[in-house]
Amino acid sequence: MLEEYAKKRDFEKTSEPPARGVEKSSDKPVFVVQRHDATNLHYDFRLELDGVLKSWAVPKEPPDSAGIKRLAIQTEDHPLEYADFEGEIPKGEYGAGKVEIWDKGIFELQKHNEKEIAMTLHGEKLEGDYVLIRTKYGKEGKGWLFFKKKTD
Repeated sequence: MLEEYAKKRDFEKTSEPPARGVEKSSDKPVFVVQRHDATNLHYDFRLELDGVLKSWAVPKEPPDSAGIKRLAIQTEDHPLEYADFEGEIPKGEYGAGKVEIWDKGIFELQKHNEKEIAMTLHGEKLEGDYVLIRTKYGKEGKGWLFFKKKTD
């Protein structure tokens, strides 16, 4: 599951964590949003699912209120250890630039299938019901919409 992650990195040069096979972060699954100042500033949204961090690159700051939709491009799975990663990925390495945790917390999964992931996030900045919906845009079905649901 993490072959693509490992293939893109030289762990002799980057301080990113190699996959060590951690199976679960805690009793409750975690999510993390990392502000990634790489070639283009973006946010990496990661959800603990199926023993890995499923990951999406979000070009703009994640929505903290309903009515704002963000593009989210699915990227390779990351190891669970990545939820705590902050640091500088060296120039010349994949994803070079500064990575810092923008938000982190736990979540409750409401729905998970090929086209939709619905969850309740409990973070410092992101709190409430959020949805990822796969779109027909983007290469190989990797384009998603990420938004906060309206509360009744």
